Formats: sequence, structure tokens, C-alpha cells
Amino acid sequence: MDGPGLAPYAARPELSRGRRYSEPDAPGRSAFQRDRDRVVHSSAFRRLEYKTQVFVNHEGDLFRTRLTHSLEVAQIGRAIARQLAVNEDLVEAIALAHDLGHTPFGHAGQDALHECMKEHGGFEHNLQSLRVVDELEERYGGFNGLNLAFETREGILKHCSLENARKLGEVGERFLHRRQPSLEAQIANLADEIAYNNHDIDDGLRSGLLQLAQLEDVPLFAHHAREVREQFPEIGERRMVNETVRRMINALIVDLATETARRIEAAHPASIDDVRQAGPLVAFSADVRKEADALKSFLLNNLYRHYRVMRMTKKARRVVSELFRAFHDEPRLLPLDHQARAAEDKARAIADYVAGMTDRYAMKEHQRLFAISDG
Repeated sequence: MDGPGLAPYAARPELSRGRRYSEPDAPGRSAFQRDRDRVVHSSAFRRLEYKTQVFVNHEGDLFRTRLTHSLEVAQIGRAIARQLAVNEDLVEAIALAHDLGHTPFGHAGQDALHECMKEHGGFEHNLQSLRVVDELEERYGGFNGLNLAFETREGILKHCSLENARKLGEVGERFLHRRQPSLEAQIANLADEIAYNNHDIDDGLRSGLLQLAQLEDVPLFAHHAREVREQFPEIGERRMVNETVRRMINALIVDLATETARRIEAAHPASIDDVRQAGPLVAFSADVRKEADALKSFLLNNLYRHYRVMRMTKKARRVVSELFRAFHDEPRLLPLDHQARAAEDKARAIADYVAGMTDRYAMKEHQRLFAISDG
């Protein structure tokens, strides 16, 4: 939503801090609508279809990918933004772009690539997402990247080391001065948490790595599941899980909007600059925050550290590490366009190439390099 219905502290496209390269306005679209459209049409966004959250892409068609996750984050974020009368289009643009820099194989790939890059500035997936939209996308004749508005870029960079923040200019300043981003960026961040925690439950149950009985000890799931069973005594397990997860997501959205509205009322921000000077305004209530943290802890111990996930994680780390080392030892193994980048900054060019791979492309590239039988 861009327009007169916005709260005074919302991000307004006509008051944007602008783009890195000046461009004429687009008739019929605001700056943030334009950013959303640019993200959706980017190559990096399409590749998210073949990058997974917890499970590797070939393990099943029903599990969530980075693409479906990003769409879910955008939907949740817009629902919250509408309740709070802030800019839905900006929330959506940030949500759709927030995972563009993720490596293949989820956090396993990210950790492996960071280890490989330790002596070359490290690897942060949020910083890589910003790098994708600022430098790596090649869609325009006049500049690298997508040339997004400052407010969208600010929201994409939700975490950043101080060392890297010092190199980023205006978009990195808030980390140095301990300021907050816009409410829209804060909403996208919490919408991300709502989406992946609840949907990892669904994927964990579908995969058989989680059992319903285990979730009876997780308060956020258990009390909604109990209500569903009481209301629908004959309900089947799959429908019960879907109904429970739906209610969990709704409850988290309602609580987040309610608590955030309370904090906004207490802080009385009159502008987006006031939001940036305040403490975090988008938050769950204390009780729900405790329940959400318990759910995160449960998923860490029972899903992300499940032995089958750990086995795949080990393989994934090996694939990413061996690809990086092979290209670093012999850059002429890289495709020609990446060889040109490597001539300027070898390690970063290799990290860009590996991070941009989908799960299955990384596995095929590893096979092409290391399997003697491959032609």
C-alpha cells in the first residue's frame, strides 16, 4: 500500500533516499513497487526455486524451497504491514529479496563458504543478498545490479559485521550507530521468522524426521493442536497439522501486530527518522516471544540436528568446500565470465559463483570436476 492511508512513520516512496544511480520515475508505479518487480524478474530470484531450506532439492517435491519461503514471508509481511498502516510494497520487496544471496544447501553451504572465505573477508548471506542486487545482476545497460531504492537495500541488509558496515557507506551506517531500520524492514525480518519456524514443522513432519508426539511438548504447537482436535474430533492427521500450523501463523501475526502497535503508541514516532532513532518497535509480546524461542530450540535439536539432516549437511559442506578450493587452486576451471571477475578479486569472484549455484547445479558441477566417469 502506497498512499494517503499510510501512517506518518511509514516509509513513503516520494520521500525515499533514492537510488545509487539516478533514473526517471516509472509512470503508474512507486519506487517500492518498481523494486518488487525488479526482484521478481531477476535471475537470482528464479534460482531460489532450486535452493532449499532444510532439505536438499532432490529429496522431494513437497518440501519448501527458498522461493516458496520468500513468497510466504512476503504474504505474512504484507498482512502485518496492512494492520499497522505501513508500506506493504516495501515490505514485499524486502521479503522477496532477503534470501537472494543464500548459498546452495542452506546454512550448511553458507557455513562452508564462510570458512573458505575467512582469509578473504568472510561470507555473510545478508551481505551477499545486497551484493546481488547492487552488483551481480546484469539486466541494465547503464549500471550493475538492480539499482534498488535505499529503503529496500536497508531492509535486505538485516545483519552485518561492523567491519563490512564501514565499507558500505550510507546503507551500513545504522550498524555503526546502533540505529534501527524502517518499520517495514523490521516487519520483514520477523515475518521471515514466522514463516520458517512454522513451515519447518510442516516439512519436518512430511519428511518423517519429526513425529507429532514430539510436538506435544512444544507449547506453541500443542495448545493450537488441542483446540483443533476438540473442534474437529474426526480430523485426519495431515489436515490437523495444516489447520494447526495455520492457526499458529495467525496467532503470531496477531500478537506481533498488537505488541508492535503498543510500542509505537509508547514511542510516538512522527516520521521514519523517529523510527530509526527508537529501539526495536516490531516485536512479539514477552509470553509469545518465549513460546517462539521454545519452538526454535525444538527445531534446532530435533530437526536441524537430526542425524539424517546432519549427514546431508556434511555432504553439502564438502561439496561447497571442494568446489571453492578447486576453483581457487585453478581459476581457469571457472566459466569464462567468472574468470574475468576472478582476475580482479579471485576469492570473491569464486564465492559469488558458488553462492549463486542451485543445489542441483552445485552437485553437477562437483561431479563434473571430481567424477572421472563423467564425460
